[in-house]
Amino acid sequence: MSKTYRILLAKTGLDGHWRGVAVVSGALRDAGFEVIMMGMSTVDEIVQAAVDEDVDLIGLSIGGHVEIAERAIKALREEGVDKPIFAGGVVPPWAKRRLEALGVDVHPPGSQLPDIVAAAERLTGRVATGADA
Repeated sequence: MSKTYRILLAKTGLDGHWRGVAVVSGALRDAGFEVIMMGMSTVDEIVQAAVDEDVDLIGLSIGGHVEIAERAIKALREEGVDKPIFAGGVVPPWAKRRLEALGVDVHPPGSQLPDIVAAAERLTGRVATGADA
C-alpha cells in the first residue's frame, strides 16, 4: 500500500487574499497529495493542526506577514513538530533570506506550480514521478 503524503496549508495573515493558496492547494491535490486547507489561522491553530493532522509538510501562505510566519515556525519547533516547511505569497527578498535562514523553502510571487509541486515532493521524500513512494 502506498503512503499518502499530507500537507497542511495555512494563511498567516487575515488579508483575505486566497487566490494563490487556493491554486497551490489544487495543484498539490492534482499531484496526489492530501491537502488540509486551514485558511486564515493563528499561530496556535497552525501548531495544533500540524500535531493533530500528523502532516508530512507545512505550507504557509505568508502574504507579507513575515513576523507571524516566523512566530509560527518557532512555535512549531518548540512543540516538537520537526516537519519541513515551505512558504509562499508576498515574500520580499529580505524576508526570503530570513525564512531560508530558518530552513524554510520559499516560493515568492512568480513561482511556477510545477516547481512548487516538485518542492513538495522533495521535502516530503515522495518519488518525483508523481507515484507515491
